[in-house]
Amino acid sequence: MAINRQNVEEIVKAVGGKENIEAATHCVTRLRFALNDESQVDTDALEKNDLVKGHFSSQGQFQVIIGPGLVDKVYDEMLSITGGSRATKDEVKTAASKKQNPLQQAIKMLADIFIPILPAIVMAGLLLGINNILTGPGIFFDSKSLVEVYPQWKDFASIINTIASTAFTFLPALIGWSAVTRFGGSPLLGIVLGLILVHPDLLSAYGYADAKVEGTVPIWDLFGWHVNKIGYQGQVLPVLVSAYLLARLERWLNQKVPDSFKLLIVAPVALLITGFLAFTVIGPVTFIIANAITSGLVSIFGGFPALGGLIYGGLYALLVITGMHHTFLAVDIQLIGSEGGTFLWPMLALSNIAQGAAALGMMFVAKQEKTKGLAVTSSISAFLGVTEPAIFGVNVRFKYPFIFGMLGSAIAGVLLAMNNVLASSIGVGGIPGFLSIFPNQWGVFFIGMAIVLIVPFTATVLYGKIRSRGTDEADGTDDTTAKTSPTDNASSKIEPAAPSRAQVQTASFPVSSPATAVNVLEVRSPVRGRIVPLEQVPDPAFAERQMGKGVAVEPSEGKVTAPFDATVAHVIKSKHAVILEHASGVQLLIHIGINTVSLKGNGFTAHVAAGDKVKAGQLLLEFDRDAISSAGYPLISPIIVPDGQDVIERVEELTAGDEAHRDAVLKIYLQG
Repeated sequence: MAINRQNVEEIVKAVGGKENIEAATHCVTRLRFALNDESQVDTDALEKNDLVKGHFSSQGQFQVIIGPGLVDKVYDEMLSITGGSRATKDEVKTAASKKQNPLQQAIKMLADIFIPILPAIVMAGLLLGINNILTGPGIFFDSKSLVEVYPQWKDFASIINTIASTAFTFLPALIGWSAVTRFGGSPLLGIVLGLILVHPDLLSAYGYADAKVEGTVPIWDLFGWHVNKIGYQGQVLPVLVSAYLLARLERWLNQKVPDSFKLLIVAPVALLITGFLAFTVIGPVTFIIANAITSGLVSIFGGFPALGGLIYGGLYALLVITGMHHTFLAVDIQLIGSEGGTFLWPMLALSNIAQGAAALGMMFVAKQEKTKGLAVTSSISAFLGVTEPAIFGVNVRFKYPFIFGMLGSAIAGVLLAMNNVLASSIGVGGIPGFLSIFPNQWGVFFIGMAIVLIVPFTATVLYGKIRSRGTDEADGTDDTTAKTSPTDNASSKIEPAAPSRAQVQTASFPVSSPATAVNVLEVRSPVRGRIVPLEQVPDPAFAERQMGKGVAVEPSEGKVTAPFDATVAHVIKSKHAVILEHASGVQLLIHIGINTVSLKGNGFTAHVAAGDKVKAGQLLLEFDRDAISSAGYPLISPIIVPDGQDVIERVEELTAGDEAHRDAVLKIYLQG
């Protein structure tokens, strides 16, 4: 497809001109800019541009969505216009990070460290919740637990507790691995550092308070210098600071030590120095700081619980928008380690539900079917703890659902704070969040859950109905129709037609009986796994269908196969995405994971190249699910039919595909 140079010039002008572009690159779907001043961006001009499918800013990068197959051509044309040089994604990321203030950089750093270990922590939280149900008194029987009434369940509960508590017991090892990796050191040394800080020869941090009262805290006598011989279970700051020192020291030694001696010198010296300083200086100082922060939070919520609950409960959704919510994960962990429970996590769980209820309310207010569908699916995602689709896809766009969600969450936050509702662990932040709450506080928590379900939903529906009176469209602020192709609103009635070349090429995927043959291409999932709506993808470019319609898959194995006979139109350099072209001219984008372009091909293997002819079921790509998850990137993988294909009349999204690929996940109705 030819690119209109004027449209590209208008994109450059809309982002503030070439003088405002510090660096620019592209991935398979979008242009990524590091701009000198984002306030110069003319969003109205971008939205009117025929090449632009959408735009948003994230982590210092301004991203303009173009779509697969066009973005590389637009990028090349842009470079010829601006006279700029090609930049790598890392160069743009580095340039973008410089635009962030110190607070934003600190938040990003914490997110980079804690997101990779979040699955282990969530797993532990859910299992501890199950253990709470089995061992909590008064849940099933008066003043007795289930294991007391049925002793045969006692050891079963004990095994669950052992499995669940492991992630928290060895939390410094998880943080050490992730933090040292983030700071540019060896992940293995990070794990060893974390294990050193919880060595069984040390007094557990959980028993430090009692030992101090009894005067039995063990010490090391270092030539008259007495150092407490304690571990740092459940602590965050000691291992974070130690990991930073270890990574810097390892990198410095790698530069100074000859290659032939690195194995003998670098790791032993780096660990010895870091470990010694961790026990003598870093640990004691950060232990005091962490406990002071914890005590300060506890005193605030203890002295002014209503105010604390109102502020944190009401504003948590704003923290999600800014990304600051990642910083409170460390606070939750610190509270659990020091106080035995966190009062912040229950309010987080209810805030997620509140935003989901507000989004669900939009289903009864919105007039556009696209908005209704997005409201339903994103609300379900929020009820299960993932709020980004609801917040960015629905609530922030219409503003008032977001505000009513915060209102309901604030009311519930006051209730929880005044009753000191605590979570014993961190689990799923949504309706399943009750599993993390101490069972004797479920009653209050469920009342709070009722508040965040009823208040945002009711307020959104009532205000939305009142607001839409006198207008033909409740989606007055919904600008998604501006980019909708005329074919999106075409009648769903398809007249029978003679078999076409497209049908012949899809013979291995039966479409319909000969008597009712139509020009339709059925697409089965190229990746085994659970099929979900695009709204569950944590990336607005996909979730809001800015590039095209489709579905997403949560992979259960690391293979991508051809869903039909095709030509490989393009394999992305980082091997995380491929574009196939059917004989009819239909193109399909298969994109593994979100933001996996940053892996630079690590964990991916391509078995085909551009121009190859492939058969249905042929292996295209392989990917390492564990490597992607460990790097902190979501595995959920969009399967997209890019917009702007003249051969397509409409696309029907299906979510009935299963592990065995027996069902189609997309039906592409062809013109003619």
